Amino acid sequence: MNKEGMGSSREIVLPGDLLDSGGRMKAGSGTYVQDGRVYAAQVGIKSVKSNFVNVIPLGGRYIPTPGDSVIGKVVDIGPSNWLVDINSPYPAPLHVNEVPWRVDFGDTARFMNVGDTLLAKILMVDETKRVQVTMKEQGLRKLQGGQVVEISYSKVPRVIGKGGSMIQMIKNMTNTRIFVGQNGRIWLDGDIENIVFAIRAIRMIEENAQTMRLTERVKEYLESVSKPAPAEGSESR
Repeated sequence: MNKEGMGSSREIVLPGDLLDSGGRMKAGSGTYVQDGRVYAAQVGIKSVKSNFVNVIPLGGRYIPTPGDSVIGKVVDIGPSNWLVDINSPYPAPLHVNEVPWRVDFGDTARFMNVGDTLLAKILMVDETKRVQVTMKEQGLRKLQGGQVVEISYSKVPRVIGKGGSMIQMIKNMTNTRIFVGQNGRIWLDGDIENIVFAIRAIRMIEENAQTMRLTERVKEYLESVSKPAPAEGSESR
């Protein structure tokens, strides 16, 4: 296995560090190009995705990438679009052509209003960092009820886990519906007590993302708070 496939996804880099000496990769977010080579523009974690090399900042705000699933909050409305806060320095307009409903001009508030939460996808980011989002793909929708928590977006991959294993374990052991946005927002819905347990597990992952045996520790915690299902046919006294 080559080095690129092994450790680069967790490699911490500093400003000025060379990210791609062979000229195979394209410059993504958090990078710059000099003499045909890609360098880190900030402190963060080197990430290679779809032939782009990016530097994910260890802190700071989410930098949107086309294709990312995000949880947004409507902060303003116009006659033909909504302005969505996606936890990024750049607000994201959502046009009426990018929602699953037929919306007449000036009728946007009937479908979503300021304060509403939605599951969307980053449609486009141009050179001036203007962002557009969409809700037209399957599964994207307005989120009703539930609760939204925010974590550092750089910890999102750890919360999701390899192949979705970590978040699936939390869902199953708390019987909670959970959507994780790449922008560091997580929506949870279910029994309020179970939501609290799920949030505590997520905070444990966020605070201990680099530690060993994290999956086992989270599992042990959830086992300690989970209630066994009553036996079939039994009655509570």
